[in-house]
Order: sequence, then structure tokens, then C-alpha cells
Amino acid sequence: MKLLLLSNSTNTGEPYLFWPRKEIKTFLGEKPVTALFIPYAAVTFSYDEYETKVENRFSELGHHITGIHHTKYPARAIEAAEAIVVGGGNTWQLVRQMHDLGLMKPVRKKVLEGTPYAGWSAGANIACPTLQTTNDMPIIDPRGFDTLNLIPFQINPHYIDVHPVGFGGETREVRIKEFIEIHPDIYVLGLRESTLLKLEEDRLQLIGSRTARLFKKGEAPKDLYATDDLSFLLNDTF
Repeated sequence: MKLLLLSNSTNTGEPYLFWPRKEIKTFLGEKPVTALFIPYAAVTFSYDEYETKVENRFSELGHHITGIHHTKYPARAIEAAEAIVVGGGNTWQLVRQMHDLGLMKPVRKKVLEGTPYAGWSAGANIACPTLQTTNDMPIIDPRGFDTLNLIPFQINPHYIDVHPVGFGGETREVRIKEFIEIHPDIYVLGLRESTLLKLEEDRLQLIGSRTARLFKKGEAPKDLYATDDLSFLLNDTF
């Protein structure tokens, strides 16, 4: 498998998909690729707008994307894809659309066969066994929490440690600890902004200038570094 799973698309004050541009280009290779883009996480803007936004960045990198929403036969488009790219937005909406269209199994099969998969935020979250560590509001019934199950652990995108002054709600860490209390056998990796996971040749790497936060029931949370080999998280995959 080849996976590129990003916490976020954009940092404050930067252009869209600017921070991961070099990693995206390297991941897809020197030969021009036209990836199949899945824009279903978009809610407050159109799929066409989303496609244009992503294409503008990819074309600068020597690659292109085409939106799956243009075809009447999305499963066939997946079968023919050179690469698959899944954008961020609302994870619940993304999963609902993919379940309604019957796309979870075709995408999983295609990626397990070696087709590169890149996703950010919601697109990274659905590479996990379930959507249950998303940060997004459940604005729609997803028709099941199961997702692509490409990796055996959960990702929490946009992970932050901050507890703002005057904020009385639960922190991100508290919410993740609630999850591992109910799911004690599953690791959760909090991906901070400007970090990503890259899986190639059975090696899982953290890339970025920040650490990732690892949670597991019965273990103290700990930070993982770009110098660490994260391949142990792949145990019991598939």
C-alpha cells in the first residue's frame, strides 16, 4: 500500500495545500498522474468549487485531479483510477455519501492492490477502521461508522493540546481517552497540524516539524517523532 494521510490542508496565512506540496509531489512521483478526487466531505461549497481548488494546487506540482462526482458510475471510476485523493471537510457527510454510493469496498480493494491514496483531515480519518475519532459535528446519519480500514489504528486529525482559558468543555485528550476507554485494544494517533503519515513498502513514517500524540488504554500518552519508526502501529493489519 501507498498512503499519504495529512492532518490538515492549510496553515493560517498560507495558500491552500501549500505546506504539504513537496510531499504530495514526491508521493505521486515524477511522471504526471491524474488522480481521482473524492470531494464528498464538502458541505458549504460545491464539489466543482472543491475540484477547482485542489486542481489548481496539483497542476502546479505537475499532476492533476478529476472529480468523481462527474461520472454516473463512480465504482468504475475507482477501478480505473491512477491514484485516489480524498479531501477534508465533514467526515460524517463524506462517509454518508460513500456508503450511499457503495464506494467503501471498491476504494479499499483498489488501495490494497497498490493504487496510491492521499487524504487530508476527513480523508485521512476514513483510512481508519471507523470515523469515531473525527472532530466533526454529526450533521447527518453516516449509515454506519465503518470506513476503509486501511490501517488498524485511529487518527485524530488537527490534534491540539490547548485548553483555552475560560473554556469549560472537554479537551481533545479527554475525548480520545473516552474512546480508548471503550475501545481498549485500539491505538489513537493525534496528528498535529503540518504533520502527515506516509506508508510505503510496509514502513510508516511521521513527516513534519511537530510530534504526534499516541494514546492507548492502560498506557501514558506519549509523543512520537519524525525519527521514530511507527510501523509497530501496523500490527494486525488486514
